[in-house]
Amino acid sequence: MSALLRRWPPLALFLRLPVVPRLLLLSQLAFHLGFYLVVPFLVVRLTEDLAFTGALVGLVLGARTFSQQGLFVLGGGLADRFGIKPMIVLGCVIRIAGFLVLGLATSVAGVLAGAVMTGFAAALFSPAVESAIADVGRGLERDGIASRVEVFGLDAVASMIGALAGPALGALLLPAPFAVTCAIGAAVFLAVLLAHLRWLPSGLRTEGSGEESVLAGWRQVLRNRVFLAFAACYCTYLVSYNQLYLALPVELTRATGGQGALGWLFVLAAVLVLVCQLPVTALARRAGPRRALPAGFALMSAAFLLVAAVAPLPPLPGPWALAPAVGMVVLLYTGQMLAVPVAQDLVPRLAGERRLGAHFGVLASVGGLAVLVGSTAAGALLDAAYVPSPGAAVPWLALGALPALSAGALWLLTRRLPRADGSAPTRPADPVPAAVTADVDGTSPDR
Repeated sequence: MSALLRRWPPLALFLRLPVVPRLLLLSQLAFHLGFYLVVPFLVVRLTEDLAFTGALVGLVLGARTFSQQGLFVLGGGLADRFGIKPMIVLGCVIRIAGFLVLGLATSVAGVLAGAVMTGFAAALFSPAVESAIADVGRGLERDGIASRVEVFGLDAVASMIGALAGPALGALLLPAPFAVTCAIGAAVFLAVLLAHLRWLPSGLRTEGSGEESVLAGWRQVLRNRVFLAFAACYCTYLVSYNQLYLALPVELTRATGGQGALGWLFVLAAVLVLVCQLPVTALARRAGPRRALPAGFALMSAAFLLVAAVAPLPPLPGPWALAPAVGMVVLLYTGQMLAVPVAQDLVPRLAGERRLGAHFGVLASVGGLAVLVGSTAAGALLDAAYVPSPGAAVPWLALGALPALSAGALWLLTRRLPRADGSAPTRPADPVPAAVTADVDGTSPDR
């Protein structure tokens, strides 16, 4: 069993890495484990134990999401200014405190404080970890150990393992008081904190960071028109991914009359990522951003267009009723596996390898704003999709249009980036940072 496990491509690649990238990837696993251990079961605590109304539950969850996604831009700027390790450590400390507050609070104010603390903690440590992975991945690529795209693919696998283990452990702890669950979640982050204090180098920071104020990093981002255009295109991925929690249950209700298969579809998604992420990442790396990014977003669009084609029709008989939902999950995750590691590798290239915290922070905050607006609009449209009718296709067509537009825009954008061989783009491009050597044709000048 041990020998078979070692042949699993993600583990084999992980074991080839030095200590620091291993620590960062294990941190991503632990971050997701601790988060999904507690937050999915927060609603049970609020409704059953504290008897909060639906409006108060929505307020708490909305405040947590905003304090995370909305403040990523702040966390990224702080990571550039003060360094990666201080922000990860501070984020872990605040997350530990936030979980303990959530476990003990019984008032609206206390629960809100705990929710905001847990969200703000992620806004501090997530951009720092992403920028650290990007910077360390650049060194691994230069040394011929692994490409940065492969490291980001491994990051997706580690995150998925944590996202699977967290809810499973949380479900086992449901009979226990919620405070116990929160204490275990805090212990996970305490372990992450101690590991980073012990093994993460204090001097780890991205190029250009620590030299000027936080505002200087944001000014660099706002002057980078190519990166801002990329962020606008990329944000539809986050809107599309969020539909697993918003639109997929609607399709299951239309097709089967309930949401009983939802958990199995998430298991399917996890298996896809664990088995296929690195092979798909290798394919995307060979294809390069010019082909992988538009193809990935086109597959995300196809996921919704597939459901749009069957939504007006009566459900298929028996297990076949689940076929559109299964197709949606497979297409959406395949598109994600193809596009996201390449996109994450492209961010530091578009940033000129400088002030990566600010760039990853802005990227996440733009995505959070898009999810807020896009999911609100999608939720209103999806009311028409519960029952087969001609109008049931409309929300799915609208959802499919978003990544389709991004696919076309990314195809145009990547054509305007400099080629790895130094030849001119096919059309005049906006100024791009001099250090950008985007691997648009699938070959890197560093190798």
